[in-house]
Amino acid sequence: MAAPLMDRFYIGGEFVRPAAGATDAVVNPATEAVIGDAPVGGLAEIEQAIAAAREAFDRGPWPRMAPAERAAALERFHAELIARRAVFEQLLVIEAGCTTQLSSFMFDYPMKHLRFAIQMLGREHVQIFPPVIAPNMGGGLSVLTTVVEREPIGVVAAITAYNFPFSIAIFKIAAALAMGNTMVLKPSPFTPFVTLAIAQAAHAAGFPPGVLNIITGGAAEGAVLTSDPRVDMVSFTGSDGVGSAIMAQAAPTLKRTLLELGGKSAMIVRADADMAKAVPAGVMSFTMHCGQGCALNTRHIVHNSIRKAYVAALKAAVGVMSVGDPADPATAVGPLIRASARDRVERYVEEAKASGATLAFGGRRPPGLDVGYYFEPTVFDDVANTSALSQDEIFGPVAAVIGFDTDEEAVALANASPFGLSGAVFSRDVGRAYEMARQVRTGGIQVNCVPLDMSAFSSMGGVKRSGIGRELGLDGLYAYTSQKSITMEAG
Repeated sequence: MAAPLMDRFYIGGEFVRPAAGATDAVVNPATEAVIGDAPVGGLAEIEQAIAAAREAFDRGPWPRMAPAERAAALERFHAELIARRAVFEQLLVIEAGCTTQLSSFMFDYPMKHLRFAIQMLGREHVQIFPPVIAPNMGGGLSVLTTVVEREPIGVVAAITAYNFPFSIAIFKIAAALAMGNTMVLKPSPFTPFVTLAIAQAAHAAGFPPGVLNIITGGAAEGAVLTSDPRVDMVSFTGSDGVGSAIMAQAAPTLKRTLLELGGKSAMIVRADADMAKAVPAGVMSFTMHCGQGCALNTRHIVHNSIRKAYVAALKAAVGVMSVGDPADPATAVGPLIRASARDRVERYVEEAKASGATLAFGGRRPPGLDVGYYFEPTVFDDVANTSALSQDEIFGPVAAVIGFDTDEEAVALANASPFGLSGAVFSRDVGRAYEMARQVRTGGIQVNCVPLDMSAFSSMGGVKRSGIGRELGLDGLYAYTSQKSITMEAG
């Protein structure tokens, strides 16, 4: 790797080589070539990292700093990340398979939320309630007032996913550290270098030792993180299956859990929808980052009167999209992360064909791309909402188009899912679209848009199997705090 110290963990303010000397080859999903050998942590490194974070929280300066001091440290961190922008964008392309077109967004979006966290440290987060008159133990009356403060939870174990490795890590670091917590961060084994590069920026920013610790490891190491009694909170982004396992691991010690999990979000397209808006949104909803996004709208619930026209427009749009090497600026759709991910997509495609769904476009590996984990953008029509294609999170570039005749049916189809993360409604009748959006059980939903960017005040999270809690925005900051009510006698 071009950047130094990518062969070491970051524990207690120092770069540490793996005790067992274990490494794992990290592969470029576009070329299948080895990028480099990442260090692989074991139980010894997990123990060191948890101990360092615990010491930093219990006896270190970070939780006790004035908010302005933490803001200054995070400002330095922000500057160090900006200085390494080219490194991060390169790593996102060669390690995560992110297209060059998308890499700038993948860097800028989380940096906006880091800036938001810094700005919120300049705001008062204490509530003072009006005084009340209450009986006291002496038989008289007292005037009482209550102050509610927010305190850091403690040591946070953060486990991040491979699809947006920089974004997810920065989301968690920004919120947890801004509110005074310390952290042990473990990235996906598929994308460790992006996160190890974050450690370099943190070290240069001068965080106190143990405030941020970055290690790698597999499922066994993750289970130690999520079950160790010295860890107060687990913040996880990934699949609902792993999220469920983490809840079980955290339960014996009653840890706080923040789980941002999967999705199978629905985009409702009414008969009066503006196709010039709906079709581009529909295309982005299953092709962006080769469909590897939990909040993508991969179920397209389209009014039967326009469904055939909508499918034809999708086919025309994806038919001219360039699939290939994400390092090429002209590429619109890059690879899946690994061969196992492509195999999973292929299984769902074959099952959908066998179930009677109509393959309208794609459904295969792109001709001429024999190296790399590529799969064509794929559109199925006539899909049953009860099918695996509609119910399971495939995490690949596959859209399921489902017909409906009434608004009530559309909402029912959207809600007939184990997930509830995102969604959209397209209609020229904005009032009716808003009413339908309110009826869909989901953590977030858009009307007549599927924007890449959102307000920094906006939080993200889901219902049902899409997770617990919220990230981003003010709610995302408060997710890393506990409330303390202090009642005082005023007179």
